[in-house]
Parts: sequence; structure tokens; C-alpha cells
Amino acid sequence: MKWKDEATEKLRRYDAMHTAQKNIAREIARLKEEAFAIRRADPEATPVRGSGGRYDETLMNNIVKRQELAWTLKQVKLWIANTDRGLLALNEEERQVLQRLYLYPEKGAINRLCEELGMEQSTVYRKRDQALEHFTIAMYGFAET
Repeated sequence: MKWKDEATEKLRRYDAMHTAQKNIAREIARLKEEAFAIRRADPEATPVRGSGGRYDETLMNNIVKRQELAWTLKQVKLWIANTDRGLLALNEEERQVLQRLYLYPEKGAINRLCEELGMEQSTVYRKRDQALEHFTIAMYGFAET
């Protein structure tokens, strides 16, 4: 496995994972509200053929969705925490380079980094490679297999 590629993808997904964490939590809350409404529905409604009834099936589907989302939310939180620990292993300059190029990329990021750090492009690219290697080792214990 190419661990640097894995680390790069992790950094690129970082912002989306934070968004996912918020969205999953909101969806779980929405499903809880929906389940409350389902519980208030008439449990004596005409059952659907071959099932315990529309009420039971709807409530069961809601419960299963919430359980699956709760597990996913837990995984997302662990993913973010692990990535945060990897980023904490970096010095400020390394973190700045990776943030600009991977976490929150913008057009012209290299030129902006050159100005901010007072370096030429080749030096910024070398700093990027060093920061990425440092992050990869912090995350996985080594940079390449």
C-alpha cells in the first residue's frame, strides 16, 4: 500500500468528514423525531400483507437507520480524532502547508504559501513532501511499504 497516497486522501477528505459528522448527527435527530411521530400513529392500522403491519415495519426501519447512522457517526468521530492527532504531530509550518494544499485547498495556494513563507515554489513543494511524510509516519508508523 502507498501510505503517502492514503494520507493525502485522508487530508483531502478532512473537511467533508467534519461536514458529515454534523449532518449525520442532524439526521439521527430527525429520525428520532420521526420515530416519535410513528409511535403516535395508529398501531391498529391495517397491516401490510406478509408483515407485522405498516406501523411496525416503519418503526423498525427507523430504528435500524438510526443504529446504522450511530455506528457511522462513531466511525467518523474516530476518523477525525485520529487525523487530528496526526496533524498535531506536525510543526506549525508543516501544518500550514498541508492545510493550504489539502485540508482547505484554494486556487493559487502555492503562490500564497510562497509569499507567506518567503520561499520559492521548489522549496514549498519540498516542504509539502516533508510535511506529508511526517504526517504519514505520525498516522501509520511509516511512509511507504
